[in-house]
Amino acid sequence: MDTPLSTIAVVGLGTMGSGIADVLARSGREVIGIDISDTAAARAVAALEASTARAVARERITEEERQDVLARFRTFSDLQAAAGADLVIEVVPESYETKLEVVRALDGIVRPDAILATGTNALSVTRLAADSAHPERVIGLHFFTPVQAMKLVEVVSSVLTDPRAVEAVTRLAEDLGKEPVAVGDRAGFIADGLLFGYLNQAAAMYEAKYASREDIDAAMKLGCGLPMGPLELLDLVGIDTARTVLEAMYASSHDRLHAPAPILRQLSEAGLTGRKAGRGFYSYAAPGSSEVVPDALTPVASGAAAAGREVRTVGVAGSGTMASGIAEVFAKAGYGVVLAARSPEKAETAKARIAKSLARSVDKGRMSAGDRDGTLARITPAGSLDAFAEVDLAVEAVAEDLEVKQELFGRLDKICKPGAVLATTTSSLPVVACARATSRPQDVIGMHFFNPAPAMKLVEIVRTVLTSDEVHATVREVTAKIRKHPVDCGDRAGFIVNALLFPYLNNAVKMVQDHYATLDDIDAAMKLGGGYPMGPFELLDVVGLDVSLAIERVLHREFREPGLAPAPLLEHLVAAGCLGRKTGRGFREYARR
Repeated sequence: MDTPLSTIAVVGLGTMGSGIADVLARSGREVIGIDISDTAAARAVAALEASTARAVARERITEEERQDVLARFRTFSDLQAAAGADLVIEVVPESYETKLEVVRALDGIVRPDAILATGTNALSVTRLAADSAHPERVIGLHFFTPVQAMKLVEVVSSVLTDPRAVEAVTRLAEDLGKEPVAVGDRAGFIADGLLFGYLNQAAAMYEAKYASREDIDAAMKLGCGLPMGPLELLDLVGIDTARTVLEAMYASSHDRLHAPAPILRQLSEAGLTGRKAGRGFYSYAAPGSSEVVPDALTPVASGAAAAGREVRTVGVAGSGTMASGIAEVFAKAGYGVVLAARSPEKAETAKARIAKSLARSVDKGRMSAGDRDGTLARITPAGSLDAFAEVDLAVEAVAEDLEVKQELFGRLDKICKPGAVLATTTSSLPVVACARATSRPQDVIGMHFFNPAPAMKLVEIVRTVLTSDEVHATVREVTAKIRKHPVDCGDRAGFIVNALLFPYLNNAVKMVQDHYATLDDIDAAMKLGGGYPMGPFELLDVVGLDVSLAIERVLHREFREPGLAPAPLLEHLVAAGCLGRKTGRGFREYARR
C-alpha cells in the first residue's frame, strides 16, 4: 500500500467509469479499463478521444500530449487485466451482489498490496470489505459526475480499513486536482445523504400533485440558486439509481423521509428511468439525450382560465428590507406604489432605502438616472394603512407573526375598496388564516417573494381553497409584468421552496450533531459535489438560526413526520442566542461590524 498508485484499473466503463479513466489518464497514470461490454469499452475510448481533441482545440494540451494520454488508456474485457494494478476502482452497477462478485474475483487476481476501491454511493463499504479476502485494503472512493468537472471525492473508510490505504487514495485525489473529504461508512455518505432525501421529497411533492414538475424545478433553481431542479436531477442521476440509494438510506436510518416515494418504484419498474431511457419525469429527444421534448404533461401557453382584474396601483405594508424591496420592484415596473409603515418617519426611511438601492443600480449602469427618478416618483410613503383606500392590490410584508398579520388583514378588509386583491408575503404561515380575518376570503392570496426581492426572480403564488380564479389570474398577470417567474402551489407549510430546503438543512445539522462530519466538510461536499451556491451551514447562518428553527417547527407541526423534528443542536444554539451572522455567532463566528 506504500507503492505509488501509478497503474490503476477501472472496472465498469459507463459514464462514471469513463470519466474516472479520463481524469486518471490525463494525470499521467497508466489506466486499464475493464468492461464485459465491448460497446461500453469502445464508447469510453471514443469519449477520451473526443475530450482530448477538445483540449487540443482549446490549446490546453498539445497533439503530442494528447497521443500520450490516449496511449495510456487500454481496454479489456477480462478482470485478469488488473493483475498488475496498484489500485482497482470498481464502478459496476449499484448492486451488492455484483460488486461483491467483482471484489472476490479481484482478490484472486491482484497483488496482496493492491488497494481495492468501490465507487458505491449507497452500499456498505464495511460489509463489502468484511466479505472480501483482505478487508484492510477495501475502501470507498466516491467520485461525482461529470468527473472531469466535479471537484469532490468522498474517501470512505470502514473500521477495517488500513490507514495507509486511506492516505494513498487521498493523495491520489489531491494529485488529480480534486478535494477529498474523509467520511465514515454510512449510506449516502455526506453529499448523497443530504441530496437524496431532498430529491425524494420533491418526487413525493410531485406525486401528490401539489405542484407541477416545471414549477417544482423552477422554484428550486430560482429560489435557491441551484444548477438543476430536483426532478431534472433525478432524471440525470437515474430514477432506478435514486431508488437504490434511498432504499439503502432507509434501511440504515428508518426515517420515513428516506423511504422511496412510490412514484420512483412505478417509473423504475416501467423502465422510465430518466435521461438514459429517454423518459423519466420528463421526456427526452432520445435515450441518453439531454434535450427535453414536449409531452402530455408539458404546460401549453394559453390564456388564463379566468380574466384578471386591472391593477394600476399597489399598496405595500411594512418598512423592513422585504417591504422596501417589493415596493421597488412594483415601482420599477411602472405601478404607482403606496408604501405604508407604522409612522411617516418609518415610511420615509423605507423610501430612502429604496433610493440607495436605485442609486447603486445607476452606479453599476443597470438603469439610467431618469429611470431612477421616475421610479422614486411613483412611490408615495404613508404613515397609515388608510392610504390604501384606492389601491388595486395590497401586499403585506410585516412581521412573520400570524396574529399581527390577521390584525392587519382585518384592517385592510375595512380600508381597501371592493375588488382589491389582498396578498400576504408569508413564507410559512397559513394564507387561509389571513383570508378568514376578512369578509372577502376569495380576494386573498399568497405572493411569496424571495430576499432580496429586486434580484430574486421567483414568486410563489399560493391560492387557498377560498381564493377565486379571477384573483389567481390577476396575481399571475401582475407577477409577469414585474418580470418575476410565478410558480403555483397550495396553501400548506413551506409551500415549495422552504418545504424542500429546510428539511435538507435540518439533516445537515443532524450530521454534525451525530459527529459524522464537520461543518467545513459538509459545506464543501454540497458546494463541490452538489453544485450548491452555499453550503448548508453558510446558508443557515445567513438566513438566521431563529428563522430557520421557526420554519422547521411549522413544517414539523403541519406534516407530523418525526424526521422533520428540528435538530436539538439547532434549538440549543437559538436558546443560547447564537442566531448566525446577525449576532456574530451561529454555527461559525463572524467579525462584528
